[in-house]
Amino acid sequence: MSRFERVRGQLRRAYESGRASVRSGRAASDDASEEAGVASPSTPGPVAPPTATVVGGENPNAPQPAVSSTNSRDDAEVPHGLRIAAAWSWRLIVIGLVAWALLRIVSTIRIVIIPLAIALLLSALLAPAVGWLLRARFPRSLATAVVLVGGLAAVVGTLTLVVNEFIRGVPELSEKSSQGVRQIQNWLKTGPLHVSDKQLDRYIDEGQQWVSANTERFTSAATTTAATLAEVLTGTLLVLFATFFFLRDGNKIWRFLVRLLPVAARWRVDDAGRASWATLVAYVRATVLVAFIDAVGIGIFLVIFDIPFAFPLAALVFLGAFIPIVGAALSGGVAVLIALVDSGPVTALIILGAVIGVQQLEGHVLQPLIMGRAVAIHPLAVIIGIAAGVVLAGITGALVAVPLIAVLNTGVRRLAARTVPDTPPDAVVVASQAP
Repeated sequence: MSRFERVRGQLRRAYESGRASVRSGRAASDDASEEAGVASPSTPGPVAPPTATVVGGENPNAPQPAVSSTNSRDDAEVPHGLRIAAAWSWRLIVIGLVAWALLRIVSTIRIVIIPLAIALLLSALLAPAVGWLLRARFPRSLATAVVLVGGLAAVVGTLTLVVNEFIRGVPELSEKSSQGVRQIQNWLKTGPLHVSDKQLDRYIDEGQQWVSANTERFTSAATTTAATLAEVLTGTLLVLFATFFFLRDGNKIWRFLVRLLPVAARWRVDDAGRASWATLVAYVRATVLVAFIDAVGIGIFLVIFDIPFAFPLAALVFLGAFIPIVGAALSGGVAVLIALVDSGPVTALIILGAVIGVQQLEGHVLQPLIMGRAVAIHPLAVIIGIAAGVVLAGITGALVAVPLIAVLNTGVRRLAARTVPDTPPDAVVVASQAP
């Protein structure tokens, strides 16, 4: 036998003897644990209840920590309620800091975020039309282009009609507005207020002084608006391009984003995203229908009482209805003001009653019936969302706030659900082979 073989034999015998000693030591430890009534990792056994006495353990009369979750005796001395409040406080502070950072980021790139949000709303509105053309054997790019161009033509045509009617009616409205102002002055003098000429002149002078004092502010605002014309044009182009690609490749874009997530979260996020998109589509369709009904209802009364700018005011009511609760009321207030100037207080009161009646019909019949439970949001959440949207992004923020809340509501509810999404019919499950 060579020297190498003798050394290898000695190493193997030493290894075997070491393994035997380890086994004997582990067996002795397990026997001792079983005798003491304590479970070991290798031989799980019953665990003694908290009130039982453990044989061979520590002295049962020794002081025990009050709460097992504390890391030191100092933490144990702090009241339990105060520890819970502190834990919630620092977590809420972290969440607040993250939300503040997100708001700062959104505010910094709002020139991109706002057009993308508007493009999503337009895509949700135009997606059914694209689907109809696809079912009619149109190529996807051609169907998207036809729908987008048709939508732009409808918007431009409506704006042209509104502007032309407004230009035609301005001279007549200016003449009647002066008459309306004189009627209001006479009412202030002879009505229940009994305002004297001296008081009326003082109020008029104060109003003129306020306008003169704020002329610089108005001028700077106009200058700022003119300076942001390039941003408006850039945002418009971004809306058009984003809407086109959302309509044409929206499904591909969403699948790409889902693939960036961990495999275990893809199905759940995909299910929540598709449910949120269905909610957005339902919200946009219902809002357009409700806005159309509001505009037609108020427009009929404007035409019956021969109020000027009936079509522009109806178009304004249609646009205002996209801001729930407050939008249609504000646009209806403009119609009431024009009716007051043009036809007097009696006609204005009738128009006001029509606006209130249409609002009640919308709030109690149209919204619950058309919107449905899928996009039902509490009015308080709507008001808070609109206010936050106005503060963050002005009128555009008010338009986007409510659909954003509806989408987040559906997405969070679907993610928090305990049910597992259904397996897609085209999914392929690959099982690993046993070694």
